[in-house]
Amino acid sequence: MILKSLIVSSLEKVFPDEEPRAFDGCIEGFKNETVSFQVSWKMIDKPNMRDYFHLRIESPIAAYVRMRRVRFVPVLFATLPDADDNYLRKTPGLYPDPITDESDTRMPAFSDHFESAWLDVDCADDIDAGVYPIKIIFEGMDGSSLSEKTVTYTRLDASLPEQSLIHTKWFHYDGLCDRYDVPMFSDKWWEILENYLSVFTRRTMNCLLTPIHTPPLDTAVGGERRTCQLVDITKTESGYEFGFEKFEKFVSLATECGVKYFEMAHLFTQWGASHAPKIVAKVNGEDTRIFGWDTEATGEEYTAFLKEYLTALVRKIDEMGIREKCIFHISDEPNSTVLDNYMNARLAVKEYLQGFPIVDALSDIQLFKSGAVEKPVPSCNHIKPFLDEKIPDLWTYYCIGQYKDVANTFIAMPGQRTRILGMQMFKYGIKGFLQWGFNFYNSQFSTHPVNPFLSNDGDGFSPAGDCFQVYPGDKGIPIESVRMMHMEEAVNDMRALEMLSGLIGKDEAVSLIEKDIEPLEFDKYPKSASYILETRKRINRAIMDALHK
Repeated sequence: MILKSLIVSSLEKVFPDEEPRAFDGCIEGFKNETVSFQVSWKMIDKPNMRDYFHLRIESPIAAYVRMRRVRFVPVLFATLPDADDNYLRKTPGLYPDPITDESDTRMPAFSDHFESAWLDVDCADDIDAGVYPIKIIFEGMDGSSLSEKTVTYTRLDASLPEQSLIHTKWFHYDGLCDRYDVPMFSDKWWEILENYLSVFTRRTMNCLLTPIHTPPLDTAVGGERRTCQLVDITKTESGYEFGFEKFEKFVSLATECGVKYFEMAHLFTQWGASHAPKIVAKVNGEDTRIFGWDTEATGEEYTAFLKEYLTALVRKIDEMGIREKCIFHISDEPNSTVLDNYMNARLAVKEYLQGFPIVDALSDIQLFKSGAVEKPVPSCNHIKPFLDEKIPDLWTYYCIGQYKDVANTFIAMPGQRTRILGMQMFKYGIKGFLQWGFNFYNSQFSTHPVNPFLSNDGDGFSPAGDCFQVYPGDKGIPIESVRMMHMEEAVNDMRALEMLSGLIGKDEAVSLIEKDIEPLEFDKYPKSASYILETRKRINRAIMDALHK
């Protein structure tokens, strides 16, 4: 067998029918940073054939090199018709995205398409700084040498600072039940949750949507999602009683996994704060939905409940010592047409949430100026007027609507379009980043579950990749995506820039990333992978130079 093999950067997406761009194979990173690259191959001597080989690593740090296979998934809805041209493709086809661990080193080679493997270098703290060769050996099943490639890894003699960005991608707990056929809050469900949260935090997400009651998100008006309510509620003749055993268990587990912040489920329905979320309570010993779409948001009954509910919840939060870690939401994505609803909802809970940040996604600057929203989260394509207002600790977000000109994590986008976000957030001092889908395995409005391996667009709901960052793997272990790795790289770029800023000043750090380009904005940035890769090396050099002065 004769193989064509290439070293490929982490930002490349290797399609089966297109030879990827080769990469110089020089990678570097700090002691507490995962650094990634890829290898790609195709058999060129046996037309219309498949064969196998072993892909092995030889290196002084081989024990710290994780090798996984990049898999293809069908993409039908790549983007919207009027999208810009900064996409890899806009047509249906097979796209690379899931990254799977393999049981051994055996890999397939095909004569009609390229395959690839993803490699992460993630060394232990006690590995010395220095330059390490990583030899990738393509070995025939008979032990013969088919090809060899060498990557040079430079381990920098410093560590990145702790992540300052509050990063949330909304966790959808019903997805674990549907994909693994386990009851909510069963022992198996908690085990699977731990597996998912370990990946969640490892890849820079540190703020977790907390289902004190079933989150009123992506649910059809009049419909219901599977009940996911951590707070046990009993309705009595004199009011309500609350149990927090599951809430305490949830917070404890999440904290052990590395979660730093907890954002409580929205207190009113999405897109207008018109109704109460689904709330279930024991009534005469039976689980009963006591509030929902048929409940007026600021009606007497629900506001009376909120007084007891939030008072008890805040008391428990304070008992647990997590007040500084908690964030509240009123309603997701309100607009000016529902200003009165939102304002009334905000006023209904203001008294009970004194001192807590109230954070909501919205992109209408007038809604913020009205005073209704304390901490706005504008989308990255509507952020400029919010930046002009110089709002402290501003957040931003993207979802389906951010498909033109700005960063996102759609499967059809180039890796650098996802990764550029880190430099943008650094320049503009962004405190928090929100994206709605860590593991949304449903259709639009959650009318039915979907198979994410076959439907990565929510059954035609949003461009492929918008709904989730991880695939549901075997044994309750999530499969990571290429896109999620790019987002980790973005956050690490931000951390490196924050480190540099502390050494030479922010203005100088911004000047470094804007060297020879127009000023960086959320909708204006270099489109090439080389800009990202070369700029990050300049950042690293500047840090090391400053440290050794």
